[in-house]
Amino acid sequence: MILDLIALDNSSKVWVYQAKETLRDDQVDAIKDDLYDFLDHWTSHNARLYTYGNIFHNRFIAIFVDERYAGASGCSIDKSVHFIEMLEKKYNISLMERTYVAYMEKAEDSEGEDISKIYTLPLSELKASYEDGNVSDETFVFDNLVKTKGEFLKRWVVPLGESWHKRFV
Repeated sequence: MILDLIALDNSSKVWVYQAKETLRDDQVDAIKDDLYDFLDHWTSHNARLYTYGNIFHNRFIAIFVDERYAGASGCSIDKSVHFIEMLEKKYNISLMERTYVAYMEKAEDSEGEDISKIYTLPLSELKASYEDGNVSDETFVFDNLVKTKGEFLKRWVVPLGESWHKRFV
């Protein structure tokens, strides 16, 4: 059963999958249809899961489960991983690659509209990018290892200097 994000408890589990490249709007629309269909039918031991899912910044797929009603078991988590693998094949995208760091260059246009851009680079190149001044302690990075809705809302996007990524620079 799909709920609004606000309806989920802050302890709800979250899994964040990152695409290396920005997804096109038509891909986002199609993937959302697949995502909502999957979430609406997702179960654990024949019990419906209370879920939320969305695509953020045309790059990140986040799947949430509120375990106050039914817990996500190993089998149900496997189903979600198979679903993500299916998306990768169907749309010829990479979502399971965990060795890339996504970071944001915040910017506004002349009218104050947000025109921030998101980039990815291999984690192995983060130190060189830091030393070259392309990223700094103030650069916002995405921590896709957050585990709960509460962490997602508070710590998904943080300055590099406050993230676990800092140890790689």
